[in-house]
Parts: sequence; C-alpha cells; structure tokens
Amino acid sequence: MLFPLPALRHHIFLLDTAPGNSAKVAAATIPRLPMTARSQIYVVAVVDDDQSILQSLEYLLESADYAVRTFTSAAALLASGDLAQVDCLISDVDMPGIDGFELVRLVHAARPGLPVILITGYPDRLKRLPPLGGIHSRLFTKPFQGHELLEAVGEALRSAPPG
Repeated sequence: MLFPLPALRHHIFLLDTAPGNSAKVAAATIPRLPMTARSQIYVVAVVDDDQSILQSLEYLLESADYAVRTFTSAAALLASGDLAQVDCLISDVDMPGIDGFELVRLVHAARPGLPVILITGYPDRLKRLPPLGGIHSRLFTKPFQGHELLEAVGEALRSAPPG
C-alpha cells in the first residue's frame, strides 16, 4: 500500500508492506540532470486552458526538479509579471483569446531567445502554422510522452542564450 507523505514541491511515497513480504520499486526511467550538475533551479511556465493538462505538466516538471508556474491563458501569463523569471515556456496552441502562436510572438518581442515549446491536440492546426519571424519552437502533439517533453525542456535550456 502506498501512502503519500506531505512534502514541499516533491512527490514522496512511503511503501508499507506486510512482514515477510518484499516490495520492489522500479528505477525511474525519466532522464534528468542530478541536482549537483545544475547551478540553479530553472523556472518553466506552462500555459494551457485545460486545468488537467496544467496539473499533469506541473507534476511532470516538478518531478524533474523544475520550478513551475502555471497559467490558464496567455493573457494571465503576460499580466502576471513573471515572464522575466521564466527560463522556458510551454504553451498550448489552441486557446481562447490569445492563441499559442500569438503568445510566442509577444513573448519573443519581450524576451528574445526564450525557449518555447508548443503543444496541441489538433495536429492539423500545425499545417497552418503562421510565420513566426525566425523564432524556433519545438512542437508536440497530444498525447506525447512525458520523458520526450522533459528531454526537449532540458535541451532547450542547454541551448538557450545566457541572460
């Protein structure tokens, strides 16, 4: 039986077994940098109008030791004042109001070089991808593998210009 233990920003579980029974815990398969290999905690902002996607991505990113800021709309991110502290942005494409493509343009006007990863549940929408003026974004279609997104975030952060 698993019992979650309260912890700050981490998910820790206590495994309780009956005497004489053994339990095996599989090794994590998610590649990640050890904390000693990083000199800072990176902040990843996630923008999606679907609360369940926000929560899932928050848990996934926190499990890889990223600080996460979630926003239910592009306007909420832009109005938050948090953009200056963000090291990587993950945004849904299809949102009411400001969509992911427009958000990328607005963010890059304010923060050129900020790594951006776009996600969408509608791959046909990517065929109509508007020109983003030389902005390079990684694209994922839902559903996607969590470890692939974590790899993309890590690569985006490693290749991002300093500052």
